[in-house]
Amino acid sequence: MKLKDRAKKLKTDIPAVFLALKHKGTPWYAKITAAAVIIYALSPIDLIPDFIPVFGYLDDLIILPAMIWLTVKLVPNEVFSECREASLGMWGDGKPKKWYYAVPFILIWLAVIALIIIAFI
Repeated sequence: MKLKDRAKKLKTDIPAVFLALKHKGTPWYAKITAAAVIIYALSPIDLIPDFIPVFGYLDDLIILPAMIWLTVKLVPNEVFSECREASLGMWGDGKPKKWYYAVPFILIWLAVIALIIIAFI
């Protein structure tokens, strides 16, 4: 599979992982990995900061796709196929239609930042 095809597949797999997180047929351990994928994908903080030459983009090229691959393997095939079909129109213009799903992640990171500031003051 070409790199360009894999990138297109990731574009549908990320929202499909989000839908699998909410699906009742997804096992609990797959929901944990799906939640980790979504949190890591939406997080402004990377495991390896992007400003580090070469290594900074490794998380975007290796870690996130590997996490998605693991989640896809843990979710039953019929469930993930259903989620993948449902995700096709979800990000048609490149942005999620339900932007308010990002609010909990923003609040979590604001709380983390506030705790760090309080700890150093």
